Amino acid sequence: MSEKVGKILAIDDNEDILFALKLLLKNHVELIQTETNPERIPELLHNENYNVILLDMNFTKDAISGQEGFDWLSKVLEIEPDAVVVFITAYGDAEKAVKAIKLGATDFVLKPWQNEKLLATISSAIKLSRSKSEATDLKSKQKEISAIQDQPFHEFIGNSTEMQQVFSTIKKVAKTDANIFILGENGTGKELVARALHRNSLRKDEVFISVDLGSIAETLFESELFGHMKGAFTDAKKDKPGRFEIASGGTLFLDEIGNLSLPMQAKLLTVLERREITRVGANKPSPIDVRLICATNTNIHQMIQDESFRQDLLYRINTVEVHLPPLRERVSDIQLLAEHFLGIYIKKYRKKIKGISAEAMKKLNQYQWPGNVRELQHALERAVIMSDSETLQTDDFLLTTRSEKVAEIEIDTYNLDEVEKNIIVKVLKQNQGNVTQAATILGLTRTSLYRRMEKYGL
Repeated sequence: MSEKVGKILAIDDNEDILFALKLLLKNHVELIQTETNPERIPELLHNENYNVILLDMNFTKDAISGQEGFDWLSKVLEIEPDAVVVFITAYGDAEKAVKAIKLGATDFVLKPWQNEKLLATISSAIKLSRSKSEATDLKSKQKEISAIQDQPFHEFIGNSTEMQQVFSTIKKVAKTDANIFILGENGTGKELVARALHRNSLRKDEVFISVDLGSIAETLFESELFGHMKGAFTDAKKDKPGRFEIASGGTLFLDEIGNLSLPMQAKLLTVLERREITRVGANKPSPIDVRLICATNTNIHQMIQDESFRQDLLYRINTVEVHLPPLRERVSDIQLLAEHFLGIYIKKYRKKIKGISAEAMKKLNQYQWPGNVRELQHALERAVIMSDSETLQTDDFLLTTRSEKVAEIEIDTYNLDEVEKNIIVKVLKQNQGNVTQAATILGLTRTSLYRRMEKYGL
């Protein structure tokens, strides 16, 4: 241990042992607290949060059974269920070690100890303690979020037949561990569906981890998803768990899965088949337990026909498909959504706006919404910010029109990459380089457009 980290509580009836521990550990840990009387354990645990508890197994003179240690272990775990306890004793055997681990101890150290080995054991125990603490904090936050989001489909607005079908599907599959595949255009609410599935699942008290695969460079794919070991590559300065490990026990949402290259698809498929990951630079695999939800805005079935997406991977990820309708196919929800967003933004920007005029609502209903609900939300936010009246008017909504037609672009090649590049260049020019606006017109996320721009050197 190169820096002082961790707080240690050492309990042993032998003061010489405690003095030796203090002498050894004082230069390696933030705090080393020693105590000869185990009866003070509850008081000590109440006053301080210890990363590791070093606990003797025998406190009565001539006792060698270790039962006292087991009894105190039970009391420690009753007070602190996530406590990391390392037994330390002069009377050790395999049977006691196995029993200690079964009862909840983390490790078992024999007296007299080897200094290097003891330091290594304590270092590992501190890391375990910190990992447990981080996981507990994350779970606590997740519970708070879930408590706030007490509606069955929080943030999901829609009375249309199309959305009722979506809600019905979520109710049917949420409590299963089936892999779900969400299909829908940009801005239709794919992540909202994933979160609704998680909140209504048996894993609701565990973590929900969202990963935008479109934003991960191919060179970092394995490190980000599966983790890496210290020294595995130039910038790997410490061990790092991947998203699969972090999400284990909970739900993992992989968005924009259609952007994965074939080699990356193969690696993902292997992980899903084996239900284990191997960190970059590691020799041994680690088991993972995730509920997988994937999403894409691409025509995945066409990609399979084009052999740009693996059919066997699709079988793995789409036990159940959820189709999210574009906003133009559920026009009856537009007013409901608009009024919902209006309520949010008049409060946020402290405006005294009372509603939306009939003419403005007619304009919203007739618009095609290439950016779907996300575009409607942004339109409402801008209108609230810019409006000076008590009612939002038609002129408050500056909606993007898709006047740019492919026919207006000279196509002198049938190379699809060249055609795509020319369209992106033209739309960027027409929007003075505004990537957000260009992405909306092209029906892409900003991340996806940036990736294409990088691909073509724009």
